[in-house]
Amino acid sequence: MTNLTISSISKTYANGVKALDNISLNIPKGMFGLLGPNGAGKSTLMRILATLQDADSGTVMMDNLNVLKQKNEVRKVLGYLPQEFGLYPKISAEELLNHLAVLKGISNKMNRRELVQALLHKTNLYDKRKKNLGTFSGGMKQRFGIAQALLSNPKLLIVDEPTAGLDPVERNRFYNLLSELGENAVVILSTHIVEDVKELCPNMAIIHEGKVLLEGKPIQLIEDLKGKVYKKAIQKKELQKYKKEYKVIANKHSLGQPIIHVYAEKNPKDGFEAIEAELDDVYFKEIFGKRK
Repeated sequence: MTNLTISSISKTYANGVKALDNISLNIPKGMFGLLGPNGAGKSTLMRILATLQDADSGTVMMDNLNVLKQKNEVRKVLGYLPQEFGLYPKISAEELLNHLAVLKGISNKMNRRELVQALLHKTNLYDKRKKNLGTFSGGMKQRFGIAQALLSNPKLLIVDEPTAGLDPVERNRFYNLLSELGENAVVILSTHIVEDVKELCPNMAIIHEGKVLLEGKPIQLIEDLKGKVYKKAIQKKELQKYKKEYKVIANKHSLGQPIIHVYAEKNPKDGFEAIEAELDDVYFKEIFGKRK
C-alpha cells in the first residue's frame, strides 16, 4: 500500500520569496487534488516531490523510501508531467516514446516495443503514432506527456496543471485516463481549476501563500459549509459596500447581473437566499479568508 507522507517542508528562494512554509500532508493511494491559485507554491512542492529541487527543511517518505535523500531510487518509481512539457516537433510520437524508454533503461527491444504500443493505446494515441508531435493538439500533447510519465509504471505520478487550455472533450478524456491511473498509484493533481479536483479526487488540500489552509475529502468539506452559503443579486456599484458588510466569497454574473455568494454562520436576511454549497465555495472561502 503506497502512501506519501510530507512533513514540515519549507522552501525560501534566494530572492527572499517563501514558496513553502512548513507544509505537511498525508497522501494515500489514489487521486489527490492540490488546489490553489497561481503562485501558491504548488509547482515548487511538485518539483521537490519530483526530485528536481531541494527543500530547505522537512522530510518526505513514500512507504520506506526517503524521497529527499534517495532520489535515484525515487526516480525509478516516479512519473512526472510538468506544467510546461516540451516536445520535439519533428519526431513522431512512437519514435520519441521509444527513445525515452531507452533512456529509462528499458533495453530489451521486444519489451520496449510492447510497452510503447500499450501506452499509445492507453492514451488513445495509437492511430496518431506516426505523426510528428508538432502536429498534435494541446490535449494530444498532454496525453503524450502522460504516456512518457507512465514508462516506469510509477507508484507516484505527479501532474502539474494538466488541463489548462484543453477543450471540454479533451478534458473529459484526460479525466478518465487519470482516474484509471489512480487505482494503482499515488496520483497528485496540482491545479488552480476547482472542477478538476471536484471531478477526480476523493482527497484534496488547498494551498495558498505556501501554507496548507485546508485538507480533507471534497464531499465532507462541502458538507461542512451546509447552511452557511447565501447568494444575492446586486448592482455592480454595490459590490464594495457588500464586501465591507459581509464575507463575500464569490462574485459571479448571471444574465449580465452580478451575483454574490457570502459565507455566514446564520441567515444574513437582507434579501439573501440560502444555496447548496459547492467546492468553489469551499475554495473561495479559504482563499478569501486568508487575503491580507
